[in-house]
Amino acid sequence: MSNLHSKKKPTTAPTKIGQGYRLLAVQETPDGALIGHLQVKTKNNVYGSDIPNLQLFVKHETEDRLRVHITDADKQRWEVPYDLLPREKPPVSRMTLGRSLKNPITVSEYSGSELIFSFVSDPFGFAVKRKSDGQVLFNTSSEKSDPFGDLVFKDQYLEISTRLPKDASLYGLGENTQPHGIKLYPNDPYTLYTTDASAINLNTDLYGSHPVYMDLRNVDGKAYSHAVLLLNSNGMDVFYRGNSLTYKVIGGVFDFYFFSGPSPLNVVDQYTSFIGRPAPMPYWSLGFHQCRWGYHNLSVVEEVVESYKKAQIPLDVIWNDDDHMDGHKDFTLNPNNYPRPKLLAFLDKIHSIGMKYIVIIDPGIAVNSSYGVYQRGLANDVFIKYDNEPYLAQVWPGAVNFPDFLNPKTVSWWGDEIRRFHELVPVDGLWIDMNEASNFCSGKCKMPKGQCPTGTGPGWICCLECKNITNTRWDDPPYKINASGLQVPIGFKTIATSAVHYNGVMEYDAHSLYGFSQSVATHSALQGLQGKRPFILSRSTYVGSGKYAAHWTGDNQGTWENLRYSISTMLNFGIFGVPMVGADICGFYPQPTEELCNRWIEVGAFYPFSRDHANYYSPRQELYQWDSVAQSARNALGMRYKLLPYLYTLTYEAHTSGAPIARPLFFSFPTYTECYGLSTQFLLGSGLMVSPVLEQGKSKVKALFPPGSWYSLFDMTQTIVSKGGKYVTLDAPLHVVNVHLYQNTILPMQQGGMISKEARKTPFTLVVTFPAGESDGKAEGKLFLDDDELPEMKLGNGQSSYVDFYASVSKGYVKIWSEVQEGKFALDNGWIVGKVSVLGLGGGGASAVEIDGKAVTPGSSSVEMTLSDQVHVQGEDEDENGEGKSKSVMVEVNGLSLLVGKNFALSWKMGVSS
Repeated sequence: MSNLHSKKKPTTAPTKIGQGYRLLAVQETPDGALIGHLQVKTKNNVYGSDIPNLQLFVKHETEDRLRVHITDADKQRWEVPYDLLPREKPPVSRMTLGRSLKNPITVSEYSGSELIFSFVSDPFGFAVKRKSDGQVLFNTSSEKSDPFGDLVFKDQYLEISTRLPKDASLYGLGENTQPHGIKLYPNDPYTLYTTDASAINLNTDLYGSHPVYMDLRNVDGKAYSHAVLLLNSNGMDVFYRGNSLTYKVIGGVFDFYFFSGPSPLNVVDQYTSFIGRPAPMPYWSLGFHQCRWGYHNLSVVEEVVESYKKAQIPLDVIWNDDDHMDGHKDFTLNPNNYPRPKLLAFLDKIHSIGMKYIVIIDPGIAVNSSYGVYQRGLANDVFIKYDNEPYLAQVWPGAVNFPDFLNPKTVSWWGDEIRRFHELVPVDGLWIDMNEASNFCSGKCKMPKGQCPTGTGPGWICCLECKNITNTRWDDPPYKINASGLQVPIGFKTIATSAVHYNGVMEYDAHSLYGFSQSVATHSALQGLQGKRPFILSRSTYVGSGKYAAHWTGDNQGTWENLRYSISTMLNFGIFGVPMVGADICGFYPQPTEELCNRWIEVGAFYPFSRDHANYYSPRQELYQWDSVAQSARNALGMRYKLLPYLYTLTYEAHTSGAPIARPLFFSFPTYTECYGLSTQFLLGSGLMVSPVLEQGKSKVKALFPPGSWYSLFDMTQTIVSKGGKYVTLDAPLHVVNVHLYQNTILPMQQGGMISKEARKTPFTLVVTFPAGESDGKAEGKLFLDDDELPEMKLGNGQSSYVDFYASVSKGYVKIWSEVQEGKFALDNGWIVGKVSVLGLGGGGASAVEIDGKAVTPGSSSVEMTLSDQVHVQGEDEDENGEGKSKSVMVEVNGLSLLVGKNFALSWKMGVSS
């Protein structure tokens, strides 16, 4: 639910401000860090007066992480709270200055194991290099011909730049909707300031703030990537020009973290080890979710669940937007439309089959003297203040106050309200929306004489009596970031930026942390509730949000463009450490066409977070509303439910190493430059590629296949051998989505089902892929299994198992085996591998199968082996004599009952005449 803005390009500021700073002295600290003292060279008053003395703190915090922190040497400044994002505190006071630098132009270096920090003292500039290859990753020094100047550090304006090689590919700096795809595009505006602006707005600041980018370079055929985080919560414009990048920030400090990579997976591992590993997800959260704003009463919700069942479309989770609430008030039930006894009976029914129920909570608490949540909030003094009174705003219930989640008392009160609500309604997760924070009004408001809202109209028209606040430097800062793409005042349609949080913290500084701090408080409350693994979906996010919450991309439109944009936003959030992400399938508003909804579920079935959601004012768009969409949904979601064990293993990988669930192709093919900007296909894990139709009226799709052998998941006899990487035009009639599995992979699948709880009980199939027709090959895969209600997702608790699968083919001898860690949980659940499919083998017959070294005599057991020829699809530029000639076969072994929880070995010989 959203307020809409259009956009314009930012106005240009003076290109160079001042002459920077001079490094006066530098010394080493006892723990091996550097501390330096910087002094401004020439003062000026552009955007305010300069801070005269700065402290520089530099430390190699780990082998692959370097920190560069610059702040006021004389006064403490606002920083992201250290309890919200735990990290080392730099020294507070200026240390005794050690040796002076005799020669001010001396270049000095401070070396770690992977990165080197070097500096020039006058004007001060620093560079970060990778040790192994000497590449300069970041360099702040400005020359006369550069479009950027030296370091600027004022109270409300900080500027720093880096030069970049022209061929560096950059990703990140969100959240925004990127019309040019995942790669950052020179001269597009990148503004970071959490804002309730619909995701249909291109190139503007949206719901989250992630001041981090990944830089991928190809040097002499080798790929190198690194990441740069500026840990700062203030509003900022980032100007990317292709060969340089400039940060213009309206407060806080420079707190840079450099992550050395060199692979994209190394980068997200290093980044999430610092900001927090992605949250463990319950198994059911990987099922399909259905939501709508406008399920007017419980019988509609019951009818939706029943209709999914009738249409034989999988469904795990049913959601309510605010329809269940009494007057849009948090933690309440509408006694007429959602009577508690009937709701509890409905929940008993769906819980008994393993389905789940999630509802929305907005942060604004209705100002209402008969509303217990508000009364207890007032009594505990939990609200953000303006002029020592709770700040008055308007959201769906009318007049509201906003809880201050930086206040420990608020966190306790919020936890108590969630506990009370859970006793009222045993929900299975919470959806926290409007937490940028969104306000239908702006400025300082008071209650009007009449009713507000009036009860007619859309409900988002401001009806409080408000006046703009422009008399403080917090509400009208000297530098105007390109807020909402319009340079709107930074307090527009949000909390006034001169409002005050706990301990005197200004909303001006803490604004973009609001949704993050609410996620932390909500996670703590849910985890404390039943000791179960929480599920939280948050619209607003910040650096570290992925440790607590999943994310959806907000209010999108039911258009082909928005379908395409959703892929780039999803892939960005994987880089941001929030891998559980997806867009509203079929669009939030207005109504999608039938064709678009077909194509959208074929993409959305492979989003990590897969949910259909629609606006109050849109016609119904559940997947069963059109017979054709229902057919596409049964096909695409049918495959998703077979892939659940793989997706769940990917959530474990995400939780332990930060690896995104959905990834750009360059994560697996970093040296293949053709895929650096590819935003129309994506990978799940390292080797499962989705190549959807994203355009109207198309029944074919041109897809890029990086070098290697690829096998169609829906028809495993269809093979694409791509020798150097190539485009292939694939058939894609309306109900078909192309999904391919890469060579060298072992994919664990199950039989699927209508609900994840049931699908999880079915036998496993292992799909093994070798390079097509090669005489030698290897493949591997993994499987993580656990009790998904436990708060922690880990081995060693007696409630989890982990299996590594391996396969090899050498001169026709095929072997598949497993190595199990902590098999008891898998054995207790009775999981078996019932079938193995091996793709890409050389031709000829096959000998009898051996299991654990013992031959299985044909006919004496249920084990059966079948061989099928594989069809090699040709690429755009191949003729009959090209790659299409190569041959391979698929061997399927059925009727197995190999215990997942126990090591097994399976083998046979190819090339044996039958």
